[in-house]
Amino acid sequence: MVHLVEEEPYRWRIEPEGAMRVPGVVFATRDLLPDLSEDQALGQVAAVATLPGIVEAAYAMPDMHWGYGFPIGGVAATDVDDGGVVSPGGVGFDISCGVRLLLADLHVDRLRPRLSPLMDALDAAIPRGMSKGAVWTLRNRDELEGILAGGARYAVEQGHGEPGDLDRCEDRGAVADADPAAIGARARERGARQVGSLGSGNHFLEVEAVAEIYDEAIAQAYGLWPGRVCVMIHTGSRGLGHQICTDAVRTMQAAMTRYGISVPDKQLACAPVTSPEGRAYLAAMAAAANYGRANRQLLGQAARRAFDRAIGHGELSLLYDVSHNLAKLETHQVGGRARRLCVHRKGATLALPPGHEDLPPDLRPLGQPVLVPGSMGVGSYVLAGVPDAPAFASACHGAGRRLSRHQALKTTKAAELRAELAHAGIAVRGASARGLAEETPEAYKDLDAVVEACVLAGLARKVAKLAPVGVVKG
Repeated sequence: MVHLVEEEPYRWRIEPEGAMRVPGVVFATRDLLPDLSEDQALGQVAAVATLPGIVEAAYAMPDMHWGYGFPIGGVAATDVDDGGVVSPGGVGFDISCGVRLLLADLHVDRLRPRLSPLMDALDAAIPRGMSKGAVWTLRNRDELEGILAGGARYAVEQGHGEPGDLDRCEDRGAVADADPAAIGARARERGARQVGSLGSGNHFLEVEAVAEIYDEAIAQAYGLWPGRVCVMIHTGSRGLGHQICTDAVRTMQAAMTRYGISVPDKQLACAPVTSPEGRAYLAAMAAAANYGRANRQLLGQAARRAFDRAIGHGELSLLYDVSHNLAKLETHQVGGRARRLCVHRKGATLALPPGHEDLPPDLRPLGQPVLVPGSMGVGSYVLAGVPDAPAFASACHGAGRRLSRHQALKTTKAAELRAELAHAGIAVRGASARGLAEETPEAYKDLDAVVEACVLAGLARKVAKLAPVGVVKG
């Protein structure tokens, strides 16, 4: 069993033992920690700490829970020039799954009388779930190549959005080192008919309103004012990303012996960043990231059209779009010197501090908007990146599951949940009975507690809380 030591409030340590190269560090309150007797997530933190080239610590966010190889909510960085590896399990199957937040110049009180037609319009406009429907029906291979290479930039060039959207996207909408040629035929096939669609499970499009402001100055600069209507979109790279991860895990499991790498769990399959296998995965992962960003761009445009049709108000400005399943090559100070690192964030959001050169000029003095969605009926948070944060400028990405989907089905009935949400003034569209029950708020940790732990651990600062008004689910 993993032995945890409370270093300070909101920070726990797993001392290195056996093959661990660095400690594990968990940001959480005692109440948010996984059950040591039942949950394998803490053991996964210790296992991640064995990866070649890992520096500082294997980190876990307050919303951590068990995942494939890495815990969801896991962050780990390896030194590229010191044998550091890249592990597909440290990114996950839904590559570049992330969140986009759009702002309407509209108060929620003005929206309420037109909420039902708006939700009907969104229900019709947003393809989702396991179907192959999509906003953009690709006409040929060249269009898929354009998405894989150019991401949201290519989507905007093709008329799906506004050039100003790109200023508020991570990497301005596209990862530069993507190589579509690194993606196999099966991944392409799976992705060809899903460009502009929500995944199932915890993916959603939610209409929200600003409910509370915690930092007036940053909220004003972000454009968040009490009652302002927002649209949050949570989705990723769909079947294309899943297939890329599947292919890469298989390749790296076969290659590890060639590099003398041994890991305690085959789900941590990895290869040196500089190896052919490592480079090929990063190139394919970047292309999937571009697909995910184009996906959210297209869904944002679909939301604009639905708002325009239903209420005559289609002007939705983009606050920010950021991934929470990605590995990125970044430079950080470690041990008193700048080092080139491969930073894995799996279920953990990039949270750039004020002054960071990757932020657009108007956001640079404030820090990056950090978007933290909650479960249905609970709401979401907007945080901001802070200076000198631990864990390589990373923060929580949501509430984090507390119950498996199977367990969740035993706790609630879909009809009762739908009635509870309706009573609270929250309209739900499109969810199957099973899918709705699987995503009951009871299946997730307390979002307020997760965000409070994140803030008190120094990972980010609170800016605003958003309350749900309507949700479109797969």
